Amino acid sequence: SVWYAERNTYSEYLLNDLEVRDYLRRRLAQASVSRIEIERPAQTARVTIHTARPGIVIGKKGEDVERLRAELYRMMRVPVHINVEEVRKPEVDALLVAQNVAQQLERRVQFRRAMRRVIQNAMRLGAKGIKVRVAGRLGGAEIARAEVYHQGRVPLHTLRADIDYATAEAKTTYGIIGVKVWIFKGEVMPGEETEDETQGR
Repeated sequence: SVWYAERNTYSEYLLNDLEVRDYLRRRLAQASVSRIEIERPAQTARVTIHTARPGIVIGKKGEDVERLRAELYRMMRVPVHINVEEVRKPEVDALLVAQNVAQQLERRVQFRRAMRRVIQNAMRLGAKGIKVRVAGRLGGAEIARAEVYHQGRVPLHTLRADIDYATAEAKTTYGIIGVKVWIFKGEVMPGEETEDETQGR
C-alpha cells in the first residue's frame, strides 16, 4: 500500500486495505493474482492487480472489472480506479508457484512430482535458484514431515540477493499441507531496481 494518513484515519485506512485485499483474493481466486497494490491519492483510490490471467479479471468487454470497481467503491467509499497488470512469467513468481503446488496437492498429485515440475519450469524461465518446502501429512502418512527440494543458488544471507518468498496452504482430506517457496532472481546492486519494481513501472 502507498498512502499517507493523519493519525485519526490511519487505522481506518489500514483495516480497509486488509478488507479489500482479503476480498480481492477470494473474489479472484481463479485469476492467479500475484500482488495487489493500493494507492490513495486525494479522495480517490488506485488499485493495481498483478495477475497471470488478466482476461478473468477484466471479463467480456470489461464487464467484470466494472462490477469489481462498483464493489470496491462500496467498500472504500471513494472513486476507485483499477489497473490490471499482467505477470509475464508466472513460473518465477513465488506466490503463484506456491499456489500452483498447493492446487496440485489438493488434486492428489504426488508431492514430489508437483515440486519437481515447478522447479524445472522456474529454472527453464531464468530463475538463478529455487527452493520448495512442503510440510504436513505428505501422501496421507500417519506422521507429518517436511520435504525440501532445491536447484541452483538460494543465498538467504546475502542482503543484495533478490529473493522472492511466498507461502500457501493445501487443504487435503488428510489435513493442511504448508508450502513455502524461495526464488532467487539475481543480485541487485545499490541503486538498481528489482525485477518486480521494474515490472511495476
